[in-house]
Amino acid sequence: MNDRITVTIEGGVADVRLVRTDKMNALDDAMFEALITTGERLKTERGVRAVVLSGEGRAFCAGLDMGNFEKMASGERRGGAGLQGQRTAAGANRAQHAVLVWREVPVPVIAAVHGVAFGGGFQLTLGADLRYVAPDTKLSVMEIQWGLVPDMGAFVLAPRLVRDDVFRELTYSGRVFTGAEAAALGLATRVCDDPRAEALALAHEIAGRNPHAVRAAKRLFAIDPSDWHAVLKAESDEQGALIGSKNQIEAVMSKMQKRAGAFSDVE
Repeated sequence: MNDRITVTIEGGVADVRLVRTDKMNALDDAMFEALITTGERLKTERGVRAVVLSGEGRAFCAGLDMGNFEKMASGERRGGAGLQGQRTAAGANRAQHAVLVWREVPVPVIAAVHGVAFGGGFQLTLGADLRYVAPDTKLSVMEIQWGLVPDMGAFVLAPRLVRDDVFRELTYSGRVFTGAEAAALGLATRVCDDPRAEALALAHEIAGRNPHAVRAAKRLFAIDPSDWHAVLKAESDEQGALIGSKNQIEAVMSKMQKRAGAFSDVE
């Protein structure tokens, strides 16, 4: 896996790097496998309180490896072989799981995006909780340029970020837009000159908070906001579990004493 993704964990922050630099971190079979394996590992990794996902080299991720398109053009790949294969409990196939697994990681995931994020690379950014993007980053819902549709969870994730007509325009046209425009549209959280540095700084800040409260917040964000009954009940349940807990008391005491909190990852 080290020839596709590396993981360094320090101070509660998992620094996840796509390292297929010779191909601008394009998505081949090994990269899909590495994304899934890494995400699944971090779902249960003890002591991890935040994750930063970034690409080494010239780009975050250039999208699907060109070899896949060459096979399609030759007729070698027909009928979407593998697209309807084994699915996760959430209903995702393998490529979709490579994106959605980052929503299943129980702590915040911040994508630090530079260079390009095209097609599947753009969809990978949607799997993160937050997207920090360089202003000159080039992004695109590029699948239509290859005669395809986005199929890595974009139709689940993007509508929670942008208006329906905006996502339609980007999907139908496949046009390239900048990081600055992504922020204006709602597809980027923040425009940064150095996305990875700022993402790591925020991740370490999050790692200094009550980890049980952070995880509870991420669980709440996962609930369909239109289901008021479920959201309101879950808010009460999560808050009830937090109030008076060891870490919550430590949060109050450290705030009052103006010091860093000393939190435990143990329930």
